[in-house]
Amino acid sequence: MNGFPVTSDKNGVRGDHKVVASLVPEGARVLDIGSEDGALLRLLAETRRVDGRGIELSQDGVNRCVAEGLSVIQGDADTDLADYPDRAFDVVILSQTLQATRDPKGVMQELLRIGDQAIVSIPNFAHWRNRMQLLFRGRMPVTKYLPFQWYDTPNIHFCSLRDFVVLCGELDATVEKAVALSAHGHKIAVPAPWWVWNIVAEQAVFLLRH
Repeated sequence: MNGFPVTSDKNGVRGDHKVVASLVPEGARVLDIGSEDGALLRLLAETRRVDGRGIELSQDGVNRCVAEGLSVIQGDADTDLADYPDRAFDVVILSQTLQATRDPKGVMQELLRIGDQAIVSIPNFAHWRNRMQLLFRGRMPVTKYLPFQWYDTPNIHFCSLRDFVVLCGELDATVEKAVALSAHGHKIAVPAPWWVWNIVAEQAVFLLRH
């Protein structure tokens, strides 16, 4: 369940996945929510030697993961996370999926409950290109990284980076690290306050702890 198109490098690795992997401790117990084809779990197994598990909404995605030897089951982030016990994993990951869930706040509460840490990557709908399209065209934005029309988008909860930080505060979640990225997954290396990142970043990765 991923409502955000992303690009990969020449080796087929997504930029946000590289950032996520850099935040995961070696050998950690990891749950990847919304595993898709298993690309992130494979990267974590190869580079961080994690004990990885995953859940994926689509049966096709589950089949592709299992064919790669990955431990992934079919499940829905909105309903099935409640089945996991508290602190079942060292790290719980939700990559480019939160905006496509029905209850983002509830999903975030579950992430923070079942993991010692949570890593969440999200697209930033407050990026300046989106603002310009709304301002000058008066229509919902359609861009390279947000190519859907309003009537067929899988993204049902539009969120900015500042919105997400506010939600973290409501959930008493500490943002231990945040990395702002371009649509291609390149880090925005210049330190800046949130209001700047909220304009220039097209996505971001957050490391959280409750």
